[in-house]
Amino acid sequence: MSIDFIRLIIDFGLVVLIWTVQLVIYPSFLYYQREDLLIWHRKYTSQISLIVIPLMLAQLGLSIVQVTLTSSFLAISSLVLVLLIWILTFWQFVPIHNSISGSIVDTKMLNTLVKKNWIRTVLWTAIFLMSIFFQK
Repeated sequence: MSIDFIRLIIDFGLVVLIWTVQLVIYPSFLYYQREDLLIWHRKYTSQISLIVIPLMLAQLGLSIVQVTLTSSFLAISSLVLVLLIWILTFWQFVPIHNSISGSIVDTKMLNTLVKKNWIRTVLWTAIFLMSIFFQK
């Protein structure tokens, strides 16, 4: 299997995951009673991390390898988008999830989570589409 094909599989996994989070999981938070959301959110974040962390690390690692192997505009652009997602995740989304885990939650915060996550959804979709173009 080529590195480009492995990358395509990882990117596909992340794009499916982010669309599921965007269209199903995050909006569902608005339907929970506060106490139920706090219980569910703790379980959700620990379980989803088992999927997200390895995929994001693999995507980052493979992006770096592709840049070192090709230095093409496509490879560099993809790495930049991956790094942007990492920055957004730790700068915006981890603090929101930490607030929810710390029992600081309201409807406005949950709506903000859904709205801001569109940025990551679009970026991961773009990365996946770029990954398709890596295929020879």
